Amino acid sequence: MTNRLPVVLGALLTLGIGLPVSAQENPIVVYNAQHETLAQEWATAFTEETGIPVIIRQGSDLEVANQILQEGTNSPADVFLTENSPGMVLVDKAGLFEPLPQDILDQVPAQFRPQNGNWTGIAARSTVFAYNAEKLSETDLPKTMAALAEPEWKGRWAASPSGADFQAIVAAYLVLEGEVSTLDWLKGMQENAVIVRGNRAALATANNGEVDGALIYHYYWFGDQAGTKESSGNTKLHYFGNQDPGAFVSISGGGVLKSSQHKDEALSFLHFITSAKGQDVLRDGASFEYAVGVDHASNPALPPLTELGAPDIDPTQLDTVRAAELMTEAGLL
Repeated sequence: MTNRLPVVLGALLTLGIGLPVSAQENPIVVYNAQHETLAQEWATAFTEETGIPVIIRQGSDLEVANQILQEGTNSPADVFLTENSPGMVLVDKAGLFEPLPQDILDQVPAQFRPQNGNWTGIAARSTVFAYNAEKLSETDLPKTMAALAEPEWKGRWAASPSGADFQAIVAAYLVLEGEVSTLDWLKGMQENAVIVRGNRAALATANNGEVDGALIYHYYWFGDQAGTKESSGNTKLHYFGNQDPGAFVSISGGGVLKSSQHKDEALSFLHFITSAKGQDVLRDGASFEYAVGVDHASNPALPPLTELGAPDIDPTQLDTVRAAELMTEAGLL
């Protein structure tokens, strides 16, 4: 992967957020692995609030994290945002994050950020099983994520194992159940699951009745429901709950790089994202990701985060490198 990274980053989309070129003389540069539309909403609101311009360079979690490792102390990035926390952990372990001030940390509950305070949660998403309501009743649903590896589920569910989203789910399973059980589950998945590329494709496969259900993150379903419903109209969501690995809540992270040449502005951006105004973007926008700010409400369409029965996982313990190795051993990658 490392040898391909310069090509990947060279193709990243660089965007000035609604400002003339003359106003972009001293912008902050955000390496963004979050959804582009959400990052743009944050950047636009931040620029309107502060006058500080933002340039977004778009990529995927681990590709961008590895690019930052390659650039090291010479990285032109000021801020790094991810969809899932493992990319943050890679950069943090390399010692490339600026420790965050307490006023930023205080805006996010302790369970949504690492103890060392080098980065913080900015949003969250829940694992769910989207099922075709014409093919399954509630009594037919898998009680646990582990059940999907049982023979009776062969050919009946879809997933997209190649992306960072699913690998974070596997990393959570690894933390909760250990290597032996995780590898056994992955081998069962290799036997049972219909492999597709992308969570939206997995959802559509369930919606079309090609499979009974799909293991995805919740916001893909809510986003489609808010639009045409073409990929979700025949489906409902099953939340595993009970601290099951299938109830894993993944944290999106944000951090400021030590190499930043605009550190005060970069910290101001992260402060804004985790503040009430930044979290309002999650509540009122179309991302359907969970707000994680202290006492801040998420989109009212979502079931409360506190009621999902998610397992308690330290985000710094999610090892997607080992998860990917086990997935390769099981024949999924």
